[in-house]
Order: sequence, then C-alpha cells, then structure tokens
Amino acid sequence: MTAPQTTMPFSLGYGTNGFTDHPLPIALELLAEEGYEAVALTLGHPHLDPFAEDLDVQLQSLRKRLQELGLRVVIETGTRFLLDPRHKHRPALVDDDAAVRVAFLRRAVDIAAALQAECVSFFSGILPADASPETGWKRLTPRVADIVDYARVRNVVVAVEPEPGMLVETVSDVLRLRTELGDPDNLRVTVDIGHCVVVEPGGVRGALLEAGPLLANVQLDDMPTHTHEHLPFGEGAVDLPLALATLAELGYRGVAAVELPRHSHDAPGLAARSIAALRAAWEESVRDRHVERWLEESTTAVAADRGTLTRIFATAGRRLGRDPLRPDVDPTGVLFGTVTDHARGQLIGRLHEVLAADGLAEALPALYDGGDSAERRGVLKGLGALAAATPELPAAVVAAGLHVTAQALRTNESGLVAAAVGPFAAAYLDQHSWRHAVLKLIFLGISLSAVTDLMERADDELARMAGDFAAERQAAGRPVPDDVHLITGSFSRSSTS
Repeated sequence: MTAPQTTMPFSLGYGTNGFTDHPLPIALELLAEEGYEAVALTLGHPHLDPFAEDLDVQLQSLRKRLQELGLRVVIETGTRFLLDPRHKHRPALVDDDAAVRVAFLRRAVDIAAALQAECVSFFSGILPADASPETGWKRLTPRVADIVDYARVRNVVVAVEPEPGMLVETVSDVLRLRTELGDPDNLRVTVDIGHCVVVEPGGVRGALLEAGPLLANVQLDDMPTHTHEHLPFGEGAVDLPLALATLAELGYRGVAAVELPRHSHDAPGLAARSIAALRAAWEESVRDRHVERWLEESTTAVAADRGTLTRIFATAGRRLGRDPLRPDVDPTGVLFGTVTDHARGQLIGRLHEVLAADGLAEALPALYDGGDSAERRGVLKGLGALAAATPELPAAVVAAGLHVTAQALRTNESGLVAAAVGPFAAAYLDQHSWRHAVLKLIFLGISLSAVTDLMERADDELARMAGDFAAERQAAGRPVPDDVHLITGSFSRSSTS
C-alpha cells in the first residue's frame, strides 16, 4: 500500500466571475499573491469581451501576463446575459435556435487556443417550457458535435458541465452525450462539487469517480443539499477533504477553481479565506488517508496475531502524531482529543470484526490499565466507536466498558473525563452515574459539548444538582460555567411550562 500524496497534484484556481468589481489585471495579481496557481476565466463583462474588435491584441497581452504570473487557465462560458440582455443564459444549446450560442462557443475555443487554456467548459442549458427532453437531446447532440469537431482541429479540449435543473444535470448525462457522439477524445467532463450534493446520486465522491479519467475541469464551492446556491466553504454540505482526497486518488492533474459568482463584494477576503480552507482541507485529507492506511494495516495485523495489539496501540503516537483533532475549537486537545486518540478509538471500533466478544472484553481493560493517558483516551474513544457502530454490544464488552469508564470518571484528568462521556456512556451508563459524570465535567470546567446526547438524557434531577452547584459557586464569589445555565435554564423552563 502506497503512502498518501502530501502535495496537491492539481492546481488551485479562482473564478474571475467572483472578481467582477476588479479589473482583470488586478484580479490576476491578487490571486497570484494569495498563492493560486490557476484562473477560471469567464468570458464577457467585465473582463474579456469575446467580441471585442481588438480581441487578438488583448489575448496576446493576457497570455503574456498569465505566463508572467505562472497561472494556468481554463475558459468558462457561463456569463448570464452575454448573448441576450433580457434572458439569462439564452439562447442555450437546447433552444430551438441556438446559432448564437454555437458561434459563441466556437469563439471560446479560439480564445482557449490563443491562451493555451486547459479546456473550454460549457453547459447544455435549461429546456424551454415547450420542449420535451427528447426534443432537447435531438437539439443538443448535433450542436455539441459541431463544437467538438471545431475544437479538435484547434487542439482544444471541451468539457460539459452538468448543472442542476438543466437537461444535462449529472455526470451520467454527460457520459450519455459523449457515447452518443462516439466518445470523442476531446469531449470531457467538468464537475462542480457543490452541484454534486444537490443532484448526484453518489454525491461528490461518486460523481468524481464516475467522471474518472474524463475529468478535465473542477469547480470548488460549498452548497446546501436542497438548492443550487454557491456558498463559501464551511457554509454548506460539501465534504471538502473528501473531494480533494478523491481528486488525488484519481490522479487528477488539472485545475480546481473556486466558483463563487455572487461574492464579488468580498472577493479579496474570500479568495484568501478560500485558499486557507482548501489547504486545511487538504491537510485533513492527507491525515485521514494516513490514519486509514494505519487502521487497515493494524486491523490486519491484529486479526493475524492478537498479541500485536498492545504494541500497535502503544506506538500509534509515533506513527500518527499528537496534533489536536479539532485545533480550531480545541487547541489543547482536551475536549475532542488528538489525531492519535481518534485513530486508536477507530481501531478498537473495528476490533469487533476480528476478535470474539470475550477477547475484546479482555483487551479493553488490559489496554487501559497498561497504557499512559493518551492510550487510555484511545480506549475510551474506542468504546464510543463500538457503541456507535453496533446497536447492542455483547454483555461482556459492555461490562468491560463500564469498568473502564468508571475508572476514568474517578480521576480528575480532564482529557479522560471528557473522553468518558461519549457515545458509550450515553448508551450504557446508568442515569445516576451519568448525572455525576456530567456534574464532574462542570466541576472541572470542561465544556459540555463533550457529552453525547446531553439534552436527550438530561433531566430535572441533573438540573437541580447543577443549580445547587451554581448557587454554591456564586455564594463563594466564584464564576459559574455557562454550561450550567444551559442545563438549568432548559429544564427550569420546561418544568414551569
């Protein structure tokens, strides 16, 4: 098994349709300064008029500047009102008369050839109200064939982008179109990862894998699952680390450009935040692939020889590092643990597949008792992974888990106590013990976000206990953690309603 690639094999870019308040030369300079290696150039207002009289002169200057800045380029053709000032994206390739659209896409191919662009990306368009899908396909196929033939002569790759609500809506639709045209080499696929969470049956990963070696262009954005709305990273449902990891798995070497066409009002700031988010997501994807490789190797080794478990568990930190799992909100790793804590927990979560119940029940206290604090956190995380993966654990495993959890809750070590109130405690700890575990977190000043199913299991008695604790703290002139008010406020309101 090969180690995961640590540098991105593809080039990060940014779409000029997200910089419409900046002149193109300034936008290119800003993107290069932020570390972008490519640009997705949308033809039309305000940056590059494809019908300008001095277009050839502009293209010579632009090509030189792109080379100076070291920017790769792809051509995008999604300008909203370029061809019809009253109707967005009209005429489309599925309209009755699409001559203007075909001519524009031919012009885009000429521009791509002049700039040595990686590809020209375009879409099918939305069906007119009076046209059936069958009619749409009859119109679309010969027109795309014309564009493909025109591009082939000029050594240009063209890539169809599936769009929510359009005739060609998914990657499978692009592949159908390509098949009907005889699988031309220079007709490939653009994938917008945001679109994938809206319309692709296999999600982001499924769509990218389906495109496979035909992937010629990638657009990066976040998006909710219910609507076609381009959002900054972190504001939608896209799993960005998974998307980047899948591109690496495919060996994709092209451009992956941020696509935020409604955010020009914050273009410089958003470009900076976007590349930071992409780099962080890439680091996370590398870490996750490294952990997955370790998990596969370790599970196989334990299945072959149970005696290797103690050594594998003890040496995990040297293999995987001790960085906090959630450095953005938990820089010390107390609340959510470290990367290695998580990996050890995932390993235990898989052991029920390779060890009998009795063997797993023996291994849990042995690993906990014989381990240091980090290894003990891993055992507690592993109990949570077991509880999350299996609806009902064997009695022997539950008994061993309760023994380990009780030991952790008797300590005053923040990391152990936080790890002990996860999914296993939520599923198997009796109510009396669970209440005292939550109260101990409050006493130690640990955020109650560590507790799984807090509001589902919290009750009036816990609210009373927490309220008494708060009163004692206030009487002594000491601060009261905000989490106490979360519990007492919720249940005092419900009991009086």
